[in-house]
Amino acid sequence: MISSGSLPRVLHGSEGRPLSLAQHEEVFIAGTPFNVMHELEHSGLTGRGGAAFPTFRKVDLLRLQRGHNKSVVVNVMEGEPAAHKEFALAGANPHLILEGAQVLAGLIGAKRILVCVARDNPTVVNHLSRAIHELERRSLRGAKIELHTPPWRYVAGEESALVHWLNDNESLPQYRPERPSILRVGHSPVLVDNAETCANVALIARFGAEWFRKLGTEKSPGSTLVSLTGAVERSTVLEVSLGTPIRDILAAGHADMAPQALLLGGFGGTWLHGQHIDTPYANEHLGAHGANVGAGVMAVLPREACGVYETLRIVRWMANESARQCGPCAFGLPALAEDLTSITHSSKDPKAAYERLQSRCDSIEGRGACRHPDGVIQLVRSALIVFADDIAQHIVGRPCTGTQRPKHTITIPSLEHEDELIWE
Repeated sequence: MISSGSLPRVLHGSEGRPLSLAQHEEVFIAGTPFNVMHELEHSGLTGRGGAAFPTFRKVDLLRLQRGHNKSVVVNVMEGEPAAHKEFALAGANPHLILEGAQVLAGLIGAKRILVCVARDNPTVVNHLSRAIHELERRSLRGAKIELHTPPWRYVAGEESALVHWLNDNESLPQYRPERPSILRVGHSPVLVDNAETCANVALIARFGAEWFRKLGTEKSPGSTLVSLTGAVERSTVLEVSLGTPIRDILAAGHADMAPQALLLGGFGGTWLHGQHIDTPYANEHLGAHGANVGAGVMAVLPREACGVYETLRIVRWMANESARQCGPCAFGLPALAEDLTSITHSSKDPKAAYERLQSRCDSIEGRGACRHPDGVIQLVRSALIVFADDIAQHIVGRPCTGTQRPKHTITIPSLEHEDELIWE
């Protein structure tokens, strides 16, 4: 059984292979029965998929919805290219994810649990498929569990796009001017939570809110998974207490301890200057630097790399990954990539490109059908601040050595040929 203040929590008990149902029940021994809604409210758990919306409020909203065919959707799509925490969790404790989904289904009165894993990740599909079959053999009562395998795309992991795929086999984000909003499969309301959130719900249902809050901060309780990548000995997933200094996370992951910058939150996240690595890893502290935990990504940029060029690579990829439903994505994001190319590769007038870049950020923000372009804008604006000195050198024709001999710190799928990024 997990002790009160120990780590790991959601990764507890795994030794390189997924726990079976019998092992899961042996490791995660239930305590005193709780009023789960009460404990969920007082736990302060927020969604671990990026938005950090209070889980209790989302569940309470779905409880109030009418309908006899409600569903819980478990999002294990991991659309963020620099993240692999959901896959690590599914490869360690798949039954903890499913148990949390069953708890949520019971709270909102759902009859189905729809587990969604990208078909491009057959290992994760296999882990969850086996766990589901183990539960089926038990003939346990409760919501029926179904496994769905949409194709992998960045936008496919956005919750409205995932629900759209369940309805129409198309991964298209939906326009939602107000949050939270009610998503529906067919005509019935659905609750969408990512795998890590579900795992934490299971732990809260077993051990209660007081136990959950023994880690983390007052405003950001609990633990969280971090995908650590970039300038590290080996990309890894760490479970850390929220509020842990970033420096300690880097040390635990054998990362560069004097980074130029860190990409936090993923490709729609923000750059954090390397001088701020003593900042506690929690939104109330990161917010002072314009950053947040987001999707749980921490990509480490070494001093010899070019942050502007890395930003260009991400923006170009994000432009290719858009749903192309509206002008800000279809035209605005490629234009941002062109401006960044002009700056990093010494065009005839890089200063004009810099001014266009700023102007385009202002005109694109808030105009997309979904928030995909807003995430890119957030990334670009943070780059303009964190890498301001480098940009100034690029503009006057003295680009950094990181551009002349680019070292690709951040792995980006489907861009094996970097000349795809550059228009000479």
